[in-house]
Formats: sequence, C-alpha cells, structure tokens
Amino acid sequence: MQQQRVESGSEHSGCAPRVLYVWDDDYPWDVRTEKVCAALTTHGSDVHLVARNTRWGPRTERLAEATVHRMTPWRALGKRVDGALAFPAFFNPRWVSLLAETIRAVKPDVLIVRDLPLCPTALNAGRRFGLPVILDMAENYPALVRSNWEAKRHTVLDYAVRNPAAVSAVERYCVQRVDRTLVVIEESGDRLVRDLGVPADRIDVVGNTPPRARAEHAPRPPRDASSPLEVAYLGIFEIPRGIGDVLEAMARLRGRAKVRLTLVGDGRDMTIFREQARRLALTDDEVSFRGFLVHDDALAVVAKADVGIVPHRAVEAWNTTIPNKLFDYMAAGLAVITSDAAPAARVVRTTGAGEVFRSGDASELADAIVRLADPARCAAAAAAGQRAIRDRYHWEQDASTLAAAVSLVARGRDVAVA
Repeated sequence: MQQQRVESGSEHSGCAPRVLYVWDDDYPWDVRTEKVCAALTTHGSDVHLVARNTRWGPRTERLAEATVHRMTPWRALGKRVDGALAFPAFFNPRWVSLLAETIRAVKPDVLIVRDLPLCPTALNAGRRFGLPVILDMAENYPALVRSNWEAKRHTVLDYAVRNPAAVSAVERYCVQRVDRTLVVIEESGDRLVRDLGVPADRIDVVGNTPPRARAEHAPRPPRDASSPLEVAYLGIFEIPRGIGDVLEAMARLRGRAKVRLTLVGDGRDMTIFREQARRLALTDDEVSFRGFLVHDDALAVVAKADVGIVPHRAVEAWNTTIPNKLFDYMAAGLAVITSDAAPAARVVRTTGAGEVFRSGDASELADAIVRLADPARCAAAAAAGQRAIRDRYHWEQDASTLAAAVSLVARGRDVAVA
C-alpha cells in the first residue's frame, strides 16, 4: 500500500504533539482513557479520540479531555445489528474507515491505541499515513482471555474473536512493530522483554494510579473495636478475580470476628457469586451486593470501608498487571488485603499497606481479615498506603512519564521525515 503522508498537526514548532487515541468501545467512559487524554491535554497536546458508537451519540463531541470522533451509526439496521457490526476487530472495515477519515481530518502526529483488539488496525494506519504508533497496554490481554477460558466462562463468540492462541499471535505481531509500549506495572514490561523480545528502552511504565490529591486528606481515626470491620471489593465479577474466595472466607469468619462485606460492581459471573452466597447462608447483614455504580459513586461507597480487598488469582494475567482498585483503596485511606499475585503483593509488602494471603486460600484470607480487625494494625496499614500514594504511586508522576514518551515518539517522527 502506498504511504499517504499527512501533514503534521503541530508542525513540531515547539508545540506538544497532536494525539489521536484509539479506544475500542463507547466513550464516555473509561477511567484510563480519560486520564491519559486529560493528562496529554494538560501537557499542551491537542487530543482527539476515536470511539465506537452503539449509543448513537453525536459523531463529533468536544469534551474537556479530548475531541471525540464516533463511528457513523447505521440507523436503518437498528441498534442491536449496528452494534454487532461495529465490533472492534482489527479487520472490521468500519474501524479502518473511521480511523483513516479521522487521521485525514485532524492530522495527528502520534497514534495511541488502547490494548490489542485494534492495534493491527492502528499499525496499518500508521504505515499508510506515516505516523508512529504507541500501544497503551492496560492489561495482559492474552492472559486475561486465557484465564476466562480456563474458568470455562468463554462463549461461542470467544472461539472466533477471543481465542487465546490467536490473541497471543496478535500481541506478538503488535509489540514488535509499535514504536513504543506503555505498561501499567514493571512486571508487565519485564514480560515483554523476557518473553517477546521487546527492547526495554521502548517500554514505559504509566501506572493506573490516582491523583495525589485523593490521598491528601487526614487519616481517619482507628475504628471502635466493638464495631464490625467493613471490608469492600470494587471491580468486575469474574471467577479468576477471586470473589468466590472472599465469600468463602466470610463464611469461615463466623464466630471469629465481626465483619461486613460490601461488593461493588458487576460482571459475567455475578449470578454464580450470588448463588454461592446463598449456599453459604451469608445474610444481607454479612454481605451486600451493591451492583454497578458510576465511578464516583463507587469510590464514595468504598471510602466508607476499613479494608479494601484485591483477591485476584495469582495466574499469569494478574502476575503481570495490577488493578486500579489497589491504588484507589490506598488513596481513600483503607488498609489493603491482596492475594500473592506478584505486582499487588509487591506494592502492599514494600509500602506496608496491609496483608498478603496465598491466592485461592480462603482460610489464609480469613486470617488476614482477622489480623486487620485489630484497629491499631488496620489504621497503621491505611496510613502507610496513603503515604505511598502521596510519595510515589500518584498520577502526576505517571502523567509526566506519559507526556515524555509521546513527545519522544513525535520527535522521532520528525527525524524520520527530515
């Protein structure tokens, strides 16, 4: 295919690069997408975002963090069929067309593509228009797909579009061709270097951290020892994320400690966990399923707890990525209990933010909860976690790394076409 050179949007005359971010779902909303786009806007970039449009929103919309360019809906087909035909597969001509027409319109300097599904599409567009491509690897996508297959929770559609072997092949193809890869934790970068041969100097860690201001409130006083210990889980409800282990631990705690569990979120395995809670005879006073809440409301509910839990199974997926919830808990002033999935366990141990239990072991998890039922111990862990957010694990630091990486890639484009 003949390269169609687009003129630079910023012309690199001292301006921050113009960025086009490729997001494979409806927008708004996604927490990392918003953070990345807002950070680049704050650093002076003109940021544009291409997105799916199953809700049939306006084709173009200016938001504070970016200008959104949505797929043109095929209204005559109805929302269900239109949405199915907008599936984010790299070979989908609707995505190829949307990306090409947006590039021609906004003349970006850099493409950033979120995760694997549309990375080959972005790479093809990069070659076609002479643009560098950055992969924003928010998770170990092949391992997450594999963990759902191993839990027997895959669907018929997964055989076609989320087959573990095919996804792994796409990842290998992409990471060896993008100009730079952003990962959320050091262990993810180590995997790319060790297993896929990506040069370490083409990888940047841009974590899923909160803004420092969220941790700049006074630590709460230790709770009254006579009150129940409030434990919270925030996130997606899937078997590999270990929610079943938390429910089993709650049943084991009867007679040992007064504990109340609040579960916030939804997911493909929610009915399994509700049935498990019924089978364990856990009452509404012991376990509360709050369901999906918008992000700010979810954080507000979690902030009322004493302990936040990260029960994810220590499989490849969670040994090479880290969930937002860990840092959200720490910023909110909660002590943390995590499984021994490598990144989360490392952060909790090195910061003193809480307790670590052996993945899949409900008895060890129950013991960890009992230890944090001690008000002084819980308060000390919570204060250590908050301090770590203020000192190290905050978005201001990650945003600077992000902006530097994007500028470096854009400067490389200048050299390449000089």
